[in-house]
Amino acid sequence: MTSSAALTGSHLRAYNAIFQHPLSHNLEWHDVYAMLRKLGQIEEQSNGHLRVTRHGQVLVLTPSRTKDVSGADEIMALRHFLERSEKAEAGPQGTDTPWLLVIDHQEALIFRAEMHGAVPQQILPHEPGRYFRHEHHSKDFSRGEEKPEPNSYFKPVAEALQGHGQILVFGSGTGASSEMDQFIAWVKVHRPEVARRIIGSLVVDGHHLSADQLLAKAREFYSSRH
Repeated sequence: MTSSAALTGSHLRAYNAIFQHPLSHNLEWHDVYAMLRKLGQIEEQSNGHLRVTRHGQVLVLTPSRTKDVSGADEIMALRHFLERSEKAEAGPQGTDTPWLLVIDHQEALIFRAEMHGAVPQQILPHEPGRYFRHEHHSKDFSRGEEKPEPNSYFKPVAEALQGHGQILVFGSGTGASSEMDQFIAWVKVHRPEVARRIIGSLVVDGHHLSADQLLAKAREFYSSRH
């Protein structure tokens, strides 16, 4: 069966949309179906449901009557299935796999750092008109953009990092202009179990580096510690 790291094109876009935060509202059913067929096996049952199997994990779906996947529950079921089946693929050796978090005020990307061509989980900082502070004359308004309220942005990032394994954080800027520094400070207070696993942070130009280049820097960092 295909690893998610090998997905490209519409398959990769569908996969990333399932893990998008906030939840995607334009995820087309036929793209999800094609992605699941690429990753695993799909069997149509007599009642019209679809049984998806991947690395011993099973998900039963009711095909959408519209072109889009409808409802947060359905997207979360897909997300949890993909997470479970990816972990099953990694096996017991994957429990201590190192992580890479690349975070700025526009997005957070979460990789398992040893992987070449890994597909990151993407978390966006806001939903329009919902998660922003409107303090135009405060430190929360910088770089010409409104900054996301920390709890609404950092909480889902920290939740995605739950588990085992060391965490390396990449970011841009320093001090008040650095989401990396602010995230680390936030988890020390709100998610100390995650903070204890953070072993380092580096300032990088993430928007001008490919995923492979970011992962190469992460592997270089981890190897220098051994």
